[in-house]
Amino acid sequence: MARRGLAAVSLVAVASIALAACSSGGGATTSGTGSGSGTPVAGGTLNMLGAGDVDYMDPNISYYSVGYLNLRMWSRQLFAYPADPNGKNTTPVPDLATEIPTAANGGISADGKTYTIKLRPGAKWGTTPARQVTAADVVRGVKRTANPVQPFGGIPDFYHLILGYQAFADGFAKAPKTVAGIQQYIDKTPLPGVVAKDDTTVVFHLTQPATYFVDMLTLPAFSPAPVEALKYLPGSTELGNNYPSDGPYKVDSWVPTKSITYSRNPAWDPASDPVRKAYVDKIVINETVTQDSVQQQLQTGTPSADMEWDVAPPPSQLPALQAKKDPKLTIGDTAGSNPYVIYNTASPNNNKALQNPKVRQAISYAINRDHILQVLGGKTLNPPLTHVLPDVITGSKQIDPYPYDPDKAKQLLAEAGYPNLTLKFLYRNAAEGSSKTFQTVQQDLSKIGITVVGVPSPNADFYVKYLQVPSVARRGVWDLSLAGWGADWYGNAALSFFNPLFSGEPSFPPVGSNFGLYDDPQTNDLIKQAIAAPTVDQAADLWAKADARVMEQAAFYPLTSNKQANYRAEQVQNAVYVPSMQNYDPTNVWLSKDKQGG
Repeated sequence: MARRGLAAVSLVAVASIALAACSSGGGATTSGTGSGSGTPVAGGTLNMLGAGDVDYMDPNISYYSVGYLNLRMWSRQLFAYPADPNGKNTTPVPDLATEIPTAANGGISADGKTYTIKLRPGAKWGTTPARQVTAADVVRGVKRTANPVQPFGGIPDFYHLILGYQAFADGFAKAPKTVAGIQQYIDKTPLPGVVAKDDTTVVFHLTQPATYFVDMLTLPAFSPAPVEALKYLPGSTELGNNYPSDGPYKVDSWVPTKSITYSRNPAWDPASDPVRKAYVDKIVINETVTQDSVQQQLQTGTPSADMEWDVAPPPSQLPALQAKKDPKLTIGDTAGSNPYVIYNTASPNNNKALQNPKVRQAISYAINRDHILQVLGGKTLNPPLTHVLPDVITGSKQIDPYPYDPDKAKQLLAEAGYPNLTLKFLYRNAAEGSSKTFQTVQQDLSKIGITVVGVPSPNADFYVKYLQVPSVARRGVWDLSLAGWGADWYGNAALSFFNPLFSGEPSFPPVGSNFGLYDDPQTNDLIKQAIAAPTVDQAADLWAKADARVMEQAAFYPLTSNKQANYRAEQVQNAVYVPSMQNYDPTNVWLSKDKQGG
């Protein structure tokens, strides 16, 4: 995701961390498909190398692209995006559900506000003994998204949509932040919008029709949760090492920021899972490798290097890889805005300068987008984006309100009464793209008399210790930062940009991903109107107006609707790019017989 929508987060631009909202749209355009043409080979160890960690080892909370990549191995959803080598990997397919609900099959009511979903038999938790995943588990999972310790970052997507969720979440926020308090609230408090009709049937009641609801249910936040999940605090390391799996692999060990190891889940039945083939026996993640070293090892055939984890090819190396048409490089399309520059509208620094829209407008005129896109690998990989919505999202309308104009920037700063500023820029110093973007902004702003000082952060801390903590923003620990966002689903998905990022206090972290704490009544009103619009065309017009208002207020500075680069070792076959994970699907690759890892 971060944005989390999906959370969750581009790998090209910032060496990952788009919140997984962080899903992206479209298929993959490739230099080499890596899809493999031979007979699949079972067995071996898939070794993945990277420089960062998951946000949370918790399906109902994770909202970050690498978190989704992790969950693919051991957590299942009602619906999922498949690893389709023909590129149809942005259309949901049944996972735990038996079929896509429609009005014709009785899955959607005539008024479009009730969804009835049947669960697939044979899907089991890796408990002792193994037991069937039930509708009650689905209800429990949705309830856990609102927990008071670490709520899901994409809640604004469905806060008003699922019947009774708002009241349920408001009550949960007041519950004790203890294992016992959380369990008691979940067990004793009904959620009217999510009901277990019987063991194999879950019913969702909505406040209004939502044609995108099946797409929304691909979010890992809607994953079922076993009763064992209530024995630990949400998002905790203890939970991450003890969460039962209903997927093909189980987590054997998670040492945060260091390593993750997975092995086969004996309770998993391949016949119950149409999404994951699980060819390899074991998956080992090493999270301590630098971006440059990962690329070198993948290219030179190091035996313990197969795929990337929370890194991408360094932007400086991409032109050469493309020029030689390296078949192990994939360039995937996205529906993201990644990276972008966030303005901390609550910062007390510089006599509250960033709370003045005119100052934010001045900074927007002073940043040279072309300079940044160049250090991120060029415009082929980073097509310019000058407003909120990427062009593949309904409601996107081309506007460019802040063309590079340093003279205009100086004029606005003088008018606002802030001719000299010193701003703190939060960035990930382990990522080439993030570091170079900071340096480029620093140089650009120096030309109009603004001093920019760096606040470097490890990848693992960037969201959970900085951006997702509103008090850090309010204290002025940072003034500017980078983040990334991708659609939580595809097409009619403007909601998944505006509600989590720009809808005022309901979108403030940790519930939302409005890291700069932007709150504008006019924007909020336009968002509400767009959500309630009776037709897609009317909604599109209102989303375009909301987009224009956000840009007028300079809530952030967009840079690119990026493409996603991934690289794999030669032995990795059937490497199919899945946009929602910003990587190849580890549960569907196989390894050549002569290079089975170790």
